[in-house]
Parts: sequence; structure tokens; C-alpha cells
Amino acid sequence: MNDEYYMAQALRLAEQGLWTTDPNPRVGCVLVKDEQIVGQGWHQRAGEGHAEVNALNDAGDAARGATAYVTLEPCCIHGRTPPCTDALIKAGVARVVTAMQDPNPQVIGNGIKQLQAAGIEVKTGVLQADAEKLNPGFISRMCKGRPYVRCKLAMSLDGRTAMKSGESYWITGEAARRDAQSLRARSSAIMTGVGTVLTDNPSMNVRPGELPEHFSIPENLRQPLRIVVDHHLSLPADAKLLGLPGQTLVVTASDDPESQADLKAAGAEVLYLPAKEGGIDLAALCQLLGDQEINELHLECGANLAGAMLRAKLIDELVLYVAPVLMGDSARGLFHLPGLELMAERIPLKIADMRAVGQDWRVTVTFPEE
Repeated sequence: MNDEYYMAQALRLAEQGLWTTDPNPRVGCVLVKDEQIVGQGWHQRAGEGHAEVNALNDAGDAARGATAYVTLEPCCIHGRTPPCTDALIKAGVARVVTAMQDPNPQVIGNGIKQLQAAGIEVKTGVLQADAEKLNPGFISRMCKGRPYVRCKLAMSLDGRTAMKSGESYWITGEAARRDAQSLRARSSAIMTGVGTVLTDNPSMNVRPGELPEHFSIPENLRQPLRIVVDHHLSLPADAKLLGLPGQTLVVTASDDPESQADLKAAGAEVLYLPAKEGGIDLAALCQLLGDQEINELHLECGANLAGAMLRAKLIDELVLYVAPVLMGDSARGLFHLPGLELMAERIPLKIADMRAVGQDWRVTVTFPEE
């Protein structure tokens, strides 16, 4: 067996924490001795044991002289738990193979140096791209100070997201809607605009009964923070999302104390941000969300907010569910993007993945690096 094989095992373990580790990264660890796996573990929840410690506990004395395959550089700082580097050194691990360095400025490279100083052989960069795909939000927050923003849209073959009246239930089939629920479940927060709330009165939550049937659903499934961008505080206090489990944040440019008080009484937190160019300062909002340890921001909204986020270059990934239907010229489009008149002004995209989901297609699109 080679290093890639055992790292792939560690990555599969890390995936088991996809819905639970937030705001921590998803990390898996496999301990191998004499080509046999002697211990394994993954990080399950913030404040609980890290992947390395769980794998060491699983291995017991067999960890001495073993190779540890870890999907992220072992931490070397005291956080909610002690440093994993100390645990690996104390256990007598002979070799550590990591997929990627920890982008946390307090850690990056230092965990590796501590292990090497203790006489442990270290190799890094094994299946690095796969490890990075597992933690785009944690990487973005550490490197850019803001969440990784994933914008999900459902559309017809002619690029429409709702009828002229605003009616949009349902463009796609059940399989696509279940798949979209899994994107919500992995996110730290779900954001929409007040226009969508006024039109659809959505729940903006994760519903276990609507997740894909093949997924293993953890107990006490975490509800992402719900965020409503509401420039003039027109969100009604009886909106469905305010009465559901989980927290709701209303972001506004209105400092009207009476309107704020009504929403606070309904259970919402209200964040005031000064207006910028006639709307909420979305870049400032994303930076504030990064400060609040929001890793992945899931955007489900109408054309105005989606277009504003796109123009501000705050969207990292588009997930488009394309249904085999036509909705006509009067139906609503994907993005409000005024001012694009020439081919030279078009926005270049990169198709990262395309696959069938039931009778629909899921197209994942990213943006070429500038």
C-alpha cells in the first residue's frame, strides 16, 4: 500500500464530520503499522477530540512506531483542546503524512516543525487537492477573512428561476431538492434577501427528512445560522423562519429602533451596517461573518442579491440545478447584472462538475483565478 491509499482512507473518515465540525475543519486520521491500520478517527464536533487524538485512543500502544496519515497539519496550539503535536510525540509515532498545511496563521508550518524537532519524519502534500475541497470554508476564512460563498440556484433550461408572479415551486424534482438540502447541511449559514422571504416565506433550515436517503444523518443535526439581508427592515415579525429552531440574523441599513425592536422580540438578532451604493455593504458583511467563524455561506436568493454578490466578487461557487422545463420570456432570470452590453464584458466561468440528479442536472461552476 502507498501513502495515497492510506490518505484516501483518512479523507473518507474526515467526510463523516461534514455536517458537524463547524467552525472547525473536517479532519481524518489513520494510523498504520506494518501495512495494517491500527487506529483511526475523525474530528466530530468543536470542543471534542481532534482526529489524531481519536485515532491514537483507538490504537492504544500500537501507535508507537506507526505512521499517522492526517488530512490536515496537526495543530500545535492550545485551543479548546491540547495540541495534537504533543499527543503524537508522546505516543511515539515514527512518521506523519499530511495532505495539506493548516492555513491558520497560528499553525501553518509550525506543527510540522514541532514534529520534525522531535525526530518524527514528516511528509506533506499527499492528496492535497482532495483535502482542500473538503474544507473550502475554513481555508477561505483563514486566508481571506471571509466565508466561502456557495450560491445555489434552480433554473429551467431557458435560464429562468421563477414565473413573473414569483411562483417557483417546484422547478426541479425531489432528488435535486434533497441534494440541495445536503448543501445547506454542510454550511455554517444560509443567506437570502428579504424579497425572497416576502414572496416565498421560506423556512431556510435543514430538514432531516428531506436529506438524501443514502446520507448518514447525525443526531442533533446542527441548524445553520439564517441570514436575511433587509435594507429597510421590511421583514415581518411573523415570518416563518423566525419561529423555527436555530438563530436568525437580520442585516439592515435601517437604524429605526422600533422596527428593530419588533424583530428582536420575535427572536432575531439585528445587525446594522451603513448603506453602500444604495444597498448593504456586502463585502463588510462577509468580513463580519468571517469574524464570527462562519466557514461556508450558502446563498439561496433572488436575482438582485445574487447579482450584487456576483458583482462584488464575493461568490466562489455556483451550484445550478437545471430542470428539463421551459418557463418563457416573462419569467425571472438568474442574476440582475446591469451594464453588460459587450462580449468583452461577459463574466468568465469554469465548469468544475456536471452530473445528473434524478431528472435534473447539477452544474457546479467556479471562477477562474485572476
